Amino acid sequence: MQMSLSPNKLEILEALLLHDKPVKPMQVSKEMGKEFPSVMMHILGLTKMGYATPAEKGYYIITKEGKKFLGIPEVSRDVARTLLVGKLHEQAFHFYLDIGKPLDIKAYNLQTFNSQLKRVQLESVDFHMKRGDFEAWFRGIGDIELAKKTAVLKRLTLDGENLRKKLQIITVNRCIALAKIAGYTVVTK
Repeated sequence: MQMSLSPNKLEILEALLLHDKPVKPMQVSKEMGKEFPSVMMHILGLTKMGYATPAEKGYYIITKEGKKFLGIPEVSRDVARTLLVGKLHEQAFHFYLDIGKPLDIKAYNLQTFNSQLKRVQLESVDFHMKRGDFEAWFRGIGDIELAKKTAVLKRLTLDGENLRKKLQIITVNRCIALAKIAGYTVVTK
């Protein structure tokens, strides 16, 4: 039987999802604009429920159970490979500046998405984030976890270069996680 969470606990669990590495509760508190004692109390509650776990002294991370609670399925090796390097031509992401203003920049998988994200105009990133296009595309190609992270990111109401950087971080981290699942060698700088 799945437990229910208060809106605050759910919001904090989603904030932990954005971090692919252990994070200090104080950082979560700052990012969310919530009081530290409240955030810490909810993280401890999530830990007791098995949805978060202490990774090292003072740091916490979401667990597989926490991801499962958020509706995020585990990804198979084949799906991970398709998301990373598959040629998803029929499902390509087409970047626009605005409605009716295509940029002739496309992404066919998560790796090409990440490289295109670096070069596309900031107005395009803002346009697609506000509309929920990134989230919809990630969900459409089968990456529920990245779709969920993007939805959480959207609620932070970032824009411009701050939005692009945060989206790049979650996309790169997701590519690294998928590469490990796919059995690829991962080299990080």
